[in-house]
Amino acid sequence: MSSTHETQRGNLKHDVRAVVGSAGGRRRRRGGGERAMVPPAEFTSYYGRPVLKAAPWSVDIPAYLFLGGLAAGSSMLGAGADVTGRTSLKRPARLMALGAITGSMFALVHDLGRPARFVNMLRVAKPTSPMSVGTWILTMYGPLAGLAGAAELAETVRAEKWLPGRLRPFARLLRVSGRPAGIGAALVAPAVASYTAVLISDTATPTWHAGHREMPFVFAGSAAAAAGGFGLLTASTEDAGPARRLAVGGVLLDLGSAQAMEKSMGLAAEPLQQGTPGKLMKAAKALNALGGVGAVLGRRNRALSAASGAALVAGSVCTRFGIFYGGQASAKDPKYTVVPQRERVDKQGPTRIPE
Repeated sequence: MSSTHETQRGNLKHDVRAVVGSAGGRRRRRGGGERAMVPPAEFTSYYGRPVLKAAPWSVDIPAYLFLGGLAAGSSMLGAGADVTGRTSLKRPARLMALGAITGSMFALVHDLGRPARFVNMLRVAKPTSPMSVGTWILTMYGPLAGLAGAAELAETVRAEKWLPGRLRPFARLLRVSGRPAGIGAALVAPAVASYTAVLISDTATPTWHAGHREMPFVFAGSAAAAAGGFGLLTASTEDAGPARRLAVGGVLLDLGSAQAMEKSMGLAAEPLQQGTPGKLMKAAKALNALGGVGAVLGRRNRALSAASGAALVAGSVCTRFGIFYGGQASAKDPKYTVVPQRERVDKQGPTRIPE
């Protein structure tokens, strides 16, 4: 029994050294150096299978990420336009917030399979769970954005004039509640724009997790650029000033944060630089840069402002889809899981097995 135990202990030592690579089993050279007795291990997995299982998410999730950001940015833009009296900017922004958050919730529920799964998450509030916090954020934001958007819709169709007399007081109440609801939605909007980045980076997916520090800023900048771009598409030249400033600020935050994120991610940034994700991220950077420059130069040119706005919206779409598909690609290749782990082990030094 004792000899069997010693044999197992020796095998365990050998396995650990093999995993560490050339750190285990070295022979001293005459010149004082060392040469590896065990060749460096390659990043392989059991029978070539992925170490991680890719998230079982479909195209609904990147659509949910984009539409939620667009809704949040539009709410902020709509609130500012309301306070400053820019009607041609306020109304489209609040209607877009209503439409975008509706589409975002539809995509989320469609991915979940049934609405009851979203409702079930409201049974508890767990501050340490990004999914639980995000559920409550959406629950707070949705009704506020919906009420503000409904008020704009009622005012657009002049509901007070054609509704029956008994229903007109409700239309008036809806119109009056538009401003406070819009301001409330704008206060929650920054959390709506950035919590999805926290949600996906809290997973074990290498590319998403490696960018957890900068990704919320990337998502916030992308949301601001998309909302500002939509404002440039719809508002008059006189009222488009806030949308222009929001767009330019969003572009600077998006591009700067994305650059910092890719530098800090190390090997995990590779999936964002090659294949379909790489093409999407390059397109996003080009569209954002062109849109930002066009927004600055098109102050008095309605056509240029609209073209810049369209480029910014498209750039935001490419950003969300590029990050999503990049994360999925990193989960399918064991290299992005094994190599960073090995580097962390090498920094800690050789693993010692107690005698």
